Amino acid sequence: MPSRRIKKRRRPIPSTLVVQLVEHVALQAHADGEIIASFGGHAVSLGRFSAAAAARARNLHIGLPIATFASRRRRSDREIIRLVQRLAQHGLVEYHLRASPDGDDQVVIEPQTPDYWPRLPALRSADVLALSRFAYTRRRGNDMVLETPLGGAIFRIVDPTIATALAALSTSQKIRQLRRRRAFPGTVLLALLIDCRILFKLEGANSIGARSDEGDNNLVLWDFHDLVFHARSTIGRHANPLGASFPYASTVPPLPAVRPRWSGRKIDLRKFATAWPQAPMPLAKLLRRRRSTRHFDGTRPVVLAELARFLGGAARVIARSTGRIGFAGSERLVTYTRRPYPSAGGAYELELYLAVDKCEGLPRGFYHYDADAHALVRIGVAINEVEAQLREAGYAMGVSALPPILITLAARFGRMSWKYSSAAYALVLKDTGVLTQTLYLMAAELGLGGCAIGQTNIDRFARMTGLEFYAEGPVGQFALGRGK
Repeated sequence: MPSRRIKKRRRPIPSTLVVQLVEHVALQAHADGEIIASFGGHAVSLGRFSAAAAARARNLHIGLPIATFASRRRRSDREIIRLVQRLAQHGLVEYHLRASPDGDDQVVIEPQTPDYWPRLPALRSADVLALSRFAYTRRRGNDMVLETPLGGAIFRIVDPTIATALAALSTSQKIRQLRRRRAFPGTVLLALLIDCRILFKLEGANSIGARSDEGDNNLVLWDFHDLVFHARSTIGRHANPLGASFPYASTVPPLPAVRPRWSGRKIDLRKFATAWPQAPMPLAKLLRRRRSTRHFDGTRPVVLAELARFLGGAARVIARSTGRIGFAGSERLVTYTRRPYPSAGGAYELELYLAVDKCEGLPRGFYHYDADAHALVRIGVAINEVEAQLREAGYAMGVSALPPILITLAARFGRMSWKYSSAAYALVLKDTGVLTQTLYLMAAELGLGGCAIGQTNIDRFARMTGLEFYAEGPVGQFALGRGK
């Protein structure tokens, strides 16, 4: 009998992960070992390195395979890791996944947080994977990008077959099933996507990729659009421009400060002013006195008694109550509070955290305001984190000095989303505006100065509190002190 040839199945070539400088960045190594990164007319010193490390760093402009230095065995390996991490802190590197060391890119990974480092969690053929409900693709210029507010990087998809392969994971799949597909993306990419929480592993035999299978109870309570809005409209989890960058100043004129009048019949209200007493009411006086104060008197700090009056008048719990919510034939007991400012649905989801630089009678540090007990509770945080938060607030206000007291308004998001669908995050932001105005009025009442700050760093707050950014996170800030 003639022998039958057995056709061997070709094993896929493992993908190669390389780190590469972003476009328009150049490295210059000086004779003393200092390496300088130059980009867009700027220059940043990255420190001093050995000649061996500097020689290897020259390959960063075409891509240096991470496997060549990940072991950290040689001194130059450890130096290259330090160099890459410093470049990453300035957003100057990205990671390319290639079919082979000299092959074409499959995806380009763009870090969104300064501490992002690609990690490859172990995978088995029996592992079941699913696409996160927070993952999405979108067009960005001429590119297609894949991202999630949960991850620290964006994946720019270069090979279109990868997008097709990932679409199959809208239904949970075992890795061994994915291997049978012609467009199998490879285990390296799958591991990178799990690390960035674009994919997740299903645990337990009964897991099907439902909402409750991904993350903890705090994550279950979030809707997709709310979490994207929260992560992308704050600092800390993306590399997009944020703040007063005037992006359309060269193409569109600014809208007028006062809206053009409608053409209908006008009713002049000024003639009715004589019907009221000439002296304005106390509240009207406060509203007119309210203004933003960015420059504070460092020689006359707020005293603790003033801070106590300020917090008590603006945010203290005034009363408690309970109610019952009926659903699906059962009931839930819900507790409510009443405070000086209104809150959607009586949720009162906002908490106050104080970073204190100068306050007479209160040590420097980080505190939580217990609105029920009307007390400050100190949280053990490294002072450099407190100073960094204060510096960021000063930068946002356009001043170099640290604000004496910085109040962070943080939301316990589940308190709102447990009751409301779709509108939960919008309601949190409306409550933030209401409380901010209340803080302004209390500052005016006490003769203090305050300034609302719109941008917050959600990753720094997470480090300082040890809380997941989607469990309790900052939605606004308010600087407090005595105006000059």
